[in-house]
Amino acid sequence: MDEDESVGSSGGGLQLWLLTALLGVIAGLVVVLVPIFKRRQEEEERRKKAEEIEKEKAQKKQNLQPPAQAAKKAAIAAAKAKAAAIEKAHAPRHHLDLVTLKGHGDEVTGVAFTSNGRGLATACADQVVRVFKLEDAFNKSFKFLRLNLPRGNTPTAVAFGEGGSQLIVATQDIGGAGLCMFASGGGKAAEDAKQHGKLPLPEIKWEKSHIHDQKNIISLVGVPASYGTGDGSVIVATSSEGTDIKLWKAADGKNVGNVDTSQLQNTMATLSPNGRFLSAAAFTADVKIWELVYGKDGQVKEVTKVMQLKGHKSAITWLCFTWDSEGMITASKDGTIRVWNINVRYHLDEDPKCLKTFSIPSKDAKGKPLLVDRLALSPDNKILALTHDSSLQWLNAETGEVIDTCQQAHDGKITTLIWSPQPVPTERGKAAVLATAGTDKRVKLWIAPSIE
Repeated sequence: MDEDESVGSSGGGLQLWLLTALLGVIAGLVVVLVPIFKRRQEEEERRKKAEEIEKEKAQKKQNLQPPAQAAKKAAIAAAKAKAAAIEKAHAPRHHLDLVTLKGHGDEVTGVAFTSNGRGLATACADQVVRVFKLEDAFNKSFKFLRLNLPRGNTPTAVAFGEGGSQLIVATQDIGGAGLCMFASGGGKAAEDAKQHGKLPLPEIKWEKSHIHDQKNIISLVGVPASYGTGDGSVIVATSSEGTDIKLWKAADGKNVGNVDTSQLQNTMATLSPNGRFLSAAAFTADVKIWELVYGKDGQVKEVTKVMQLKGHKSAITWLCFTWDSEGMITASKDGTIRVWNINVRYHLDEDPKCLKTFSIPSKDAKGKPLLVDRLALSPDNKILALTHDSSLQWLNAETGEVIDTCQQAHDGKITTLIWSPQPVPTERGKAAVLATAGTDKRVKLWIAPSIE
C-alpha cells in the first residue's frame, strides 16, 4: 500500500513538472513575440501615415498652385505667343502670294470660282457661305456677300451653276448630307431692294435632304454639258465617302444619274470640263471612267462605264482632267504621278495610254515620296499644282520638274485647291490665279509662276 502511494506521488510530480515547463515555454514565447508584433503594427501605422502625408502634399502641389507661380507661367506663355506672332508677321511673304481672304470663323472646306473667274464662293464650318468679288479682294476691301444656311446645316462644298447667278451648296446636318441651290431672290423683298438701288439677296430655290443616306459629301463639282448634244446647262456631281456618286441638274435639282464605283471607298470624284466624263479616285490602284450620254433633248440619258486606267501599284489619292477633256492626271500612293491620254476609241476596245510618269518630288526624312493630298491643272494645261499637308508646290506639267514651292502655304492643312477658269485682273496684271483654303480659316490667292 505504501509502495503504491509512493509511485502515484512520483507520477503526479512528473506531470506537474511537465506542465510547469510548458507554461514557462509559452510565457517565454509571449515575452518574445508580443514586442515583435507590436513593432510591426507600429511600423505599418507609420507607413500608412507617411503615404497619406505624401498624397496630401502631391494633391496640394497639383491643385493649390501659388498665385504668383500661376501668373508667372501665364506671362511666359503670353510672351511666347507674342514672339511667335511677331515672327510670323515679319516672315517674308511668298512672291506668288497675291492676297489672303480673311473673315472666316472656322475651317474653310470648299472654294469655287465663277465661270469668268471674277467671283469666288467659300464654304466654312462656321455655317456660313461667303461670296467674294475678286476685284474687291485685290483692292484690300474684303467685302463679301454672306449666305446663312438653315439652322443646323453646315456647308461642306460649293459649286456655281449657270454663270454666277446660281450657287450649289453641299451641306451636312445630324441626319446626313444635303444639297441646295441659291439664286437671286424674287417677290416683294427683291422689288424693295431694286428700288433702293441694291441687288436682291439670293434665296434657296431648291433643296435636297439625305441624298447619300447617312454618308457625308466629300466632293462637289459643276460643269456645263457642252459635249455632243448636251444643252450647255450645268451638271453637278456629288461623291459620298462610300462608293456612290450622284449627278444632278443645277437648275432644278433633278437627279439625272447614279454611279456605284464598287471600289471600297471614294476619295473624290470629278467631271471633265465639257461634261462628257466622270471619274473617281478610290481605295484601289485602278481608275474607272464613265461617260455621260446625252439625248436629243440635251439631257443626260444614261451613264456608262467606258474606260479604266491601269498602271499604278497603289491607291489613287487624287486626280483631275485636262482642260480639253482629252487627258487625265493621277497621283498615287506608289509615289508617282501619271499623265494619260483618254481620247481613244474605247468602243473599239482601245485602251487609254499612259504618256508620262513622274516621281513625286517631295520626300520625307527617309527619302520616301510624300503623298499628294490634292492636285489641280492650270487652264492652259502647263502647270500642275499639288499639296501635301500645309505645303504647296507647282510643277511643270510637261516635264514634272518643280517650278516653285511654298513649304508653309497655310498655318494648317490645305483643304481645297482650285484654279480660276479664266485669267483674273490682279494687282500684277491679268493672270491665272490659284486658290487654296485651309484649316487656318483662310483662303489664299496665288498668281501662276512663269515657266522659263
